[in-house]
Amino acid sequence: MLTTVILAAGASSRMRGGDKLLEVVEGQPLLRRLAEAAIRAGGPVRVVLPADRPERQAVLKGLAVGIVIARDAASGMSASLRAGIAGLDGPVMILPADMPELDQEALRQMQAAQSAAPEAILRGASGDTPGHPVIFPADLLPELARLNGDEGARAVIAAHRGRLRLVPLPGRAALTDLDTPEDWALWRQGR
Repeated sequence: MLTTVILAAGASSRMRGGDKLLEVVEGQPLLRRLAEAAIRAGGPVRVVLPADRPERQAVLKGLAVGIVIARDAASGMSASLRAGIAGLDGPVMILPADMPELDQEALRQMQAAQSAAPEAILRGASGDTPGHPVIFPADLLPELARLNGDEGARAVIAAHRGRLRLVPLPGRAALTDLDTPEDWALWRQGR
């Protein structure tokens, strides 16, 4: 069964004191909105959090998600990824938590693509531009578990590029991530 792993352990350092995952999108904190979309899309959902951001865990209260604390989150994105997939033995959809345009329908499109091509690495895209989320088949979990640093899963995707398939998602949903207060302000103006 496909498990969605939401990576939400980043420091949000470019927000200059704010927390991008707590920014309100459509009436609720972004992290909660994304977790609810993943739950509605179906399958188990895990959320990877840092130890030092209790407000993030608080906004998930009452949701049917597994909480994983990445104790070494400060060492880079791979630490969150490793924590999120620990103990899993099936395919995973890796979903960065700072993607405000991803919704239940986009996640269902990814799930449908995985059902149709279970051995492929599936990457959400806007046109020909790859983005997120990314689905990895179960046989690649050991490689993901060996990652280090802040590169995410790029090395695993590069090593298996023949298995990569892009999944076109609506608009710029696969590409829109907002890291600074200015990014958020521009995005809100455009909505």
